[in-house]
Amino acid sequence: MSLTGENNYFEDFTPGNLFRHARGKTMCEQDNVGITLQVLNTAEGHFNEDAMAKNAMGRNGWNQRLQFGGVTISMIVGLAMQDTGENAIRELKLDKIRLKSPVFHGDTLYAYSEVIDAQSAPERDDAGIVTFRHYGVNQNDQVVFEGERTVLIKKRNS
Repeated sequence: MSLTGENNYFEDFTPGNLFRHARGKTMCEQDNVGITLQVLNTAEGHFNEDAMAKNAMGRNGWNQRLQFGGVTISMIVGLAMQDTGENAIRELKLDKIRLKSPVFHGDTLYAYSEVIDAQSAPERDDAGIVTFRHYGVNQNDQVVFEGERTVLIKKRNS
């Protein structure tokens, strides 16, 4: 496992490589309330602490508001982007999304990426297609997100 750096071109990604991205992000009120309302998600789990304390989740110890899953996904992919999107030409696919554990205000998220496929792009000499499996973990090393992202990435001398 290694930290990635700047200028990652298609040739720098080999299947089996695993990267721990350098940055983390502590989730705050704005991440949940502001963004969640902007996409018109009004689920009580994101806004009503009283309801969370009284429902089955609250009885299992999750008696606080949950982060919106879309924000969790975006944050993990965003944390990975500096290293996996530096020379991206086009995002091709986001697939196999799994939200594995709840994320709450105050949790700090970190991202990891595994290269699961890399091949030359058909009909292009200047780029290749890389598929990453992204993982997000919280401050307790609990996996909160898994997903696959496929990207068209520039070749080094193109």
